[in-house]
Amino acid sequence: MNRDDLVAACDHLLDAGRFRDYTVNGLQVAGRDRVVRVMTGVTACQALLDEAVAWRADLVLVHHGYFWKNEPVAITGMKQRRIRTLLLNDISLLAYHLPLDAHPELGNNAELARHLDFRVEGCADGELGEGLLWLGAPPPGLDARGLARHVGERLAREPLLIEAPGGGEIGRVAWCTGGAQDMITAAREAGADAFISGEISERTTHLARELGIHYLAAGHHATERYGVQALGEWLAREHRLEHRFVDIDNPA
Repeated sequence: MNRDDLVAACDHLLDAGRFRDYTVNGLQVAGRDRVVRVMTGVTACQALLDEAVAWRADLVLVHHGYFWKNEPVAITGMKQRRIRTLLLNDISLLAYHLPLDAHPELGNNAELARHLDFRVEGCADGELGEGLLWLGAPPPGLDARGLARHVGERLAREPLLIEAPGGGEIGRVAWCTGGAQDMITAAREAGADAFISGEISERTTHLARELGIHYLAAGHHATERYGVQALGEWLAREHRLEHRFVDIDNPA
């Protein structure tokens, strides 16, 4: 498949131009024109790039690419080594941040709901496909600790649970993958009994307790492994490409 046609297909599918983001969505580094092998991963770290070189990938597709807002623009040190690896091996880098979080079928939030058996009811901050704070119902009969066990089993990573005062069955859950802990107030205002994201800040504990909402920090990496896999599988299925997902271990 032609590289630019592949990029255009992903841009269109994810409606990438709709989002005001902290980074460049789409093609970040251009490699060879023809793409047969696509490697996906969460972050375009050096370990993932080394795997791509060994597999002879034509294109690397990630959720966390390069060129973030306010980062130094000089291409030196670690950034130089990463980009040099791509250029020397003629490998393209394609990255989607918020568009991949929001997509209603292949996105991180949609895929997390599927892995956790949540019934999706909508978003608190927009329509499905544009909103980032998702709402729904967990499997029945789960209290806060039961939900934490369920999440840990499904993601193969024990979440950090902050229990709010009181207990009982959780009827409504909110979630946003990655570093969205500061959406906890909006989650409570939307009627959620529990909120799941990837990271936790010092203030999150106090907010959870005082707002009366359980908080689960399930891991930035762990909650964002599935969207990029789904997008890679879509490319392989729709455009007859070879696809391989590589999960570079990350406890954060």
